[in-house]
Amino acid sequence: MGSSSKGGAVEKIVERCAGLDVHKDTVVACVRVPGGDEERHQEIQTFATTTRGLLALRDWLGSFGVTRVGMESTGVYWRAAFYLLEDDIECWLLNAQHLKNVPGRKTDVKDSAWIAQLMEHGLVRPSFVPPRPIRQLRDLTRYRKAQIQERTREVQRLDKVLQDAGVKLSSVASRVLGVSGRSMLNALVAGTHDPEVLAGLAKGRLRKKLPELKDALEGRFSAHHALIVGQILAHIDFLDEAIATLSTEVEALIAPFSKEAELLRTIPGVDTFNAQVLIAEIGVDMARFPSAGHLASWAGMCPGNNESAGKHYSGKTRKGSKWLRVGLVESASAAARSRGTYLSSHYHRIKGRRGHRKAIIAVAHSILVIAYHMLQRQETYQDLGEFYFLDRESSARYERRLIVQLERLGHKVTLEPLAKTA
Repeated sequence: MGSSSKGGAVEKIVERCAGLDVHKDTVVACVRVPGGDEERHQEIQTFATTTRGLLALRDWLGSFGVTRVGMESTGVYWRAAFYLLEDDIECWLLNAQHLKNVPGRKTDVKDSAWIAQLMEHGLVRPSFVPPRPIRQLRDLTRYRKAQIQERTREVQRLDKVLQDAGVKLSSVASRVLGVSGRSMLNALVAGTHDPEVLAGLAKGRLRKKLPELKDALEGRFSAHHALIVGQILAHIDFLDEAIATLSTEVEALIAPFSKEAELLRTIPGVDTFNAQVLIAEIGVDMARFPSAGHLASWAGMCPGNNESAGKHYSGKTRKGSKWLRVGLVESASAAARSRGTYLSSHYHRIKGRRGHRKAIIAVAHSILVIAYHMLQRQETYQDLGEFYFLDRESSARYERRLIVQLERLGHKVTLEPLAKTA
């Protein structure tokens, strides 16, 4: 770091820095280094984004002794440059919202120079980029989730084809792709259309519904439907195998963080998959986030501040990792269904006033904050209990709230204290 003095003010600067404007095929680099007579020297050059081009960029930056490089986090093109340079130079990924264009800056060259100047004067902050092991884990958990979502869509397509054929299997069997359901579907694809024969393939408790099954399986299942259903079933089998393979690799990569994963699983609603997602998305080093509030803001799990003239308006949550949000919402939904827990009580308390969706997001936010403190302190989850909010609330306030609720239901409430017993 260096400094320059002008008018009595001391301004700290990064002596040797660079700004990169990365595109699909090219990257424009601008370096700013000390020049003569206390002036700053600036030089700009364009490189290809191939590996050879990025190696040339690294050598060029090294020739100027650049210690810090900043680049905009738009698209995915920044990744190749960031990952190649990070071992030799401190790389900062910059939020695009913090790099708003100003009048007169229209070309890529001027964009790279603008980034370099912001870096030089410390006017930007780096975004969170996890270390390589966490990035690899993140790639796998995200791809696995995409395959799980595709499998869900295939199951929905399967039911639509069956409905088109007049086969109402999903109306009787809770799991169309259970052991019994899969046997019936395989028989349908193979050409068996007799409802009694198909119903006879039922196993377990489903055999108690044989009459209903016979009615549900009597449809218009043709060779056309058999072709489509056969392809869907084959695709589902392929997806099941892919998901299992990915899960095995995730287990291997997360082994160094198994302690943290076990800690997160103690949170109500957080299963093995979502504990892995949490680690893959936020890492295990909470020192990267100054506080739980910073983490929640980065993740897009806290409402924005929308205030004007002293009035507060609805503030939508900012954009964050959609994969983290999905995992947190899934965990929040499971926690809301749990019994006798703080998170379940938290959900029902907010749902009554603001509805299901806002209550789920509030619980998801709480799970993220809990995860932050647990990872920071390396402590297991300690539940506050379902009566935490009641114990915290004064008896008079709680009494008034119950009266209002009863009056909304159309009751007239008269309170009479119980006689004190000796």
